[in-house]
Amino acid sequence: MCNSEISERGDKDAVENGVFLMPKFDRDGLIVVVVTEVTSGEVLMVGYMNEEALKRTIETGEAWYWSRSRQSFWKKGETSGQIQSVHEILTDCDQDALVLKVSVAGNGATCHVGYRSCFFRKVVKPDSGAVQLERVETEKVYDPADVYNNS
Repeated sequence: MCNSEISERGDKDAVENGVFLMPKFDRDGLIVVVVTEVTSGEVLMVGYMNEEALKRTIETGEAWYWSRSRQSFWKKGETSGQIQSVHEILTDCDQDALVLKVSVAGNGATCHVGYRSCFFRKVVKPDSGAVQLERVETEKVYDPADVYNNS
């Protein structure tokens, strides 16, 4: 589908210091992607891309992912209207992880359960010793049932 050229893996110096995108996909052909809001830097979600999803993202300027559970491509926001427009793609030094800096259309939410960020809870350890999750986002941005037809 896409014509965006991604280079073959080179030697260590080319990967770590060179100018070509040479991503290292894992044994399942995937690379982890951390998604942040372009202005605030807030972490919105983590997803995975295969080579084709990365090419689609580069070519369209909108975030595409590979769903490990459905074994298919998905364009973020295709159902919900929460399209992620990609402003910048960063890679780490050994090119085995990506960061997408995005703006989110629609209601600005990213999480499929209704919160702005998928990271709406933090880990806390109360005096009782039982590790728990505490909400850092108290209000949902939208009702998922209205968007996803109770799926």
